[in-house]
Amino acid sequence: MKKKFSLFIFLIICLSIFSQNEKKNIIKPIKIGFLYNYGINENFVFDDPDYTYSTNTYKLQAFYKLGSFKKIDFELIVQPQIQFLKHQLINEQFVTPEDENYLEKRAEFTQVKNMSLLAIEFGFAAKRKISKKLDIQGTISLGFSYIDTRSERLAKGFTFIENFSVGFSYKILKYNYLYIGTNFGHVSNLDFQKPNDGYNNLGLEIGYSFFLN
Repeated sequence: MKKKFSLFIFLIICLSIFSQNEKKNIIKPIKIGFLYNYGINENFVFDDPDYTYSTNTYKLQAFYKLGSFKKIDFELIVQPQIQFLKHQLINEQFVTPEDENYLEKRAEFTQVKNMSLLAIEFGFAAKRKISKKLDIQGTISLGFSYIDTRSERLAKGFTFIENFSVGFSYKILKYNYLYIGTNFGHVSNLDFQKPNDGYNNLGLEIGYSFFLN
């Protein structure tokens, strides 16, 4: 219940910031939107048997037009977000006797962990029209984040997130778009802290956006 309330407050604050852009003479996005992503470690691309991992991600999105080249439109997408993560170590031997207090860590990390990650992510998207209403879109993103719980794979604290997405954007109304895609995601901290094995996931995502006046 507390996590859902925190999510609600976080999204309201971010949406308020976006809505005040014009009044404060900050660069105004051409679109704003919302995106939901569900990803898991267990999939046909990779399936690490040492652990289980899943994420429910909620993103607010602000879209900025960067330009066009040979019928391809480029956008910057600023995405404040919160991720609810579930993780469990399956293979306790992943924590070796060389680790300090390894027995205590095995006992801790083999329990199911519910974690949260807060992030700001910057995506660079390329879009090309397939038809009058349908676009294909590819996005590469990098973000800065904070994870609130340690595990055998990643230390608590500062991390990076990286995402690659491919999907379709469909114009459902004059100024309204529906997005459906697939996503590969990675979380790690570039060895700023140990451990740094990180997490990988493959998921599906759905989003809604609309043009601002």
